[in-house]
Amino acid sequence: MIVHLVDGTYELFRYFLSPAAAFDRGAPPELRAVRGVVGSILWMLEGGATHVGVATDHVIESFRNGLWPGYKTGEGIDPVLRAQFEPLEEALRSLGVTVWAMVELEADDALAAAAQMSAADSRVDQVIICTPDKDLAQCVRGERVVQLDRRRNETRDESGVEKKFGVRPASIPDWLALVGDAADGYPGLPGWGATSASAVLARYRHLEGIPERPGDWEISVRGAARLAATLAEQREHALLFRTLATLRADAPIDADVDALRWTGPRPDFPSWAGRLGTPALHERAAALAADRAP
Repeated sequence: MIVHLVDGTYELFRYFLSPAAAFDRGAPPELRAVRGVVGSILWMLEGGATHVGVATDHVIESFRNGLWPGYKTGEGIDPVLRAQFEPLEEALRSLGVTVWAMVELEADDALAAAAQMSAADSRVDQVIICTPDKDLAQCVRGERVVQLDRRRNETRDESGVEKKFGVRPASIPDWLALVGDAADGYPGLPGWGATSASAVLARYRHLEGIPERPGDWEISVRGAARLAATLAEQREHALLFRTLATLRADAPIDADVDALRWTGPRPDFPSWAGRLGTPALHERAAALAADRAP
């Protein structure tokens, strides 16, 4: 059994910003991105996916906004895009897919919780987290829990994470704390870049393990004295940024692996297919459900 966990927020942005969307006349503008995501998930099911869960940011803000004033908000998001989050959640549920619409926490937290839950089930052979978001790299475990960038068709296992970031998955929150994450709105520490953070954390794993005195570092890093001084002066910020970057695997997803099994669309899906301007979506979903029926 393979479990597919999809970042619905990323997918909605991806389809909304796709150049092809500007030429799409089949769906009303306020639902074009929704149709793209729903069609994509159905295509995934047609490709053999059996257990699927999708996480969305029902609201953009989360508890992290209370920890750091610069953390990402919904400000600046195109209103047409913002208005498609709830329709996406409703349409996917109508398709028969499990959806986690997050409010206090974020979609990434739900994906982390679902990945942990799924990987703990002995019936699961692999968990595929469908998102390119570097935050989710911390959830990768060997070849059992992997990350998939569907747009580039690139899969990243634990060795792939280490090759890309220079650190193991468990050190990703520490790495992000040092280098920052512009997409999420926190800056990291001055002077720390990807190369220096990777070199130091590859040796010391976590912030607490980095010696305070650069003379005690067992590796050679350019500007070590300056980096050590910055970390000492801004340790509280570093620890805060790591908290922002650490995903909540205890997110209340209220589901088990069996709940992720797709058994077919709900009776109201023909209506949604019509609203999306593609009645064929219902025909495809119904045919697939009939083909999988025991």
